[in-house]
Amino acid sequence: MTTIPENHHPSVALVGPGAIGTTVAAALHEVGRTPVICGRSALERLELRFDGGHIVVPGPVRIDPAQIPSPFDLVFVAVKATQIEAAAPWLSVLCSAKTVVCILQNGVEQKALFAPYLAGESVLPSVVWFPVQREPDASVWLRRKARLTLPDVPASKVVMAALSDTRCSVDMTADFASVARRKLMQNAVAGLQVLSGRCVGMFSRNDVASLSLAYLRECLEVARAEGAVLGDQVPQEIVDQLHASPSDMGTSILADRQAGRPLEWDVRNGVVQRRGRVHGIPTPISDLVVPLLAAASEGPG
Repeated sequence: MTTIPENHHPSVALVGPGAIGTTVAAALHEVGRTPVICGRSALERLELRFDGGHIVVPGPVRIDPAQIPSPFDLVFVAVKATQIEAAAPWLSVLCSAKTVVCILQNGVEQKALFAPYLAGESVLPSVVWFPVQREPDASVWLRRKARLTLPDVPASKVVMAALSDTRCSVDMTADFASVARRKLMQNAVAGLQVLSGRCVGMFSRNDVASLSLAYLRECLEVARAEGAVLGDQVPQEIVDQLHASPSDMGTSILADRQAGRPLEWDVRNGVVQRRGRVHGIPTPISDLVVPLLAAASEGPG
């Protein structure tokens, strides 16, 4: 793994200039550390909007892995679970055995999902707390402060060095598994928005709130069986957080459904059902939600 000297910033590349990737790229560009940005389309610029201003990151986005001259100290991977295979050619040219690869992706299975493509590199999972959404003009709207939570391991210090003094804060935790499982619960309940086709305001309905609490308690039981230390109050805290959010706020899985793209249903919802079966935990709500999300993503029909 790369060791970064004090007061030195690592060389950074970013794969996937979507909403999350644009946020990280803009945070770095704002302080003069513009990363090499890689993706499917040669975008001429990326734009992040927030209360009080905006940041424009100049392009073009690199689209040819053969154009990459050398590996980087740190690679942020901000593609969705449905896009990992397509992003794999970038990893082979951006990474060396010393590269830290920080996965900015939903779910709790990042290491397993990237194992076929990253052998000796340091694969670093993260929990992304970015309330962002893609706008019709292709800009990204950051609706609150951006924050990453990382496990308390040496590789995380490379990410902290890269993002120091930027608008994207980074914190480390010794109990990363519990934090990741809590975020998974939030991601799972957001799947209900796909089935209703509604933004976060739907959770203000009493019937939806009751369903959400029941689903979150099911997710909580599975999370605890997986070793997460989470209190009984967590489901209500998540519902309260949804109530406090702007009613027009969407979620990435809803945006994918509206655009007819494949959904991250398995890493956000299917995993609860799968791990529940491993532990012998009944998951009646997952057993209904998961097939419907899978059908919405893959058809037929």
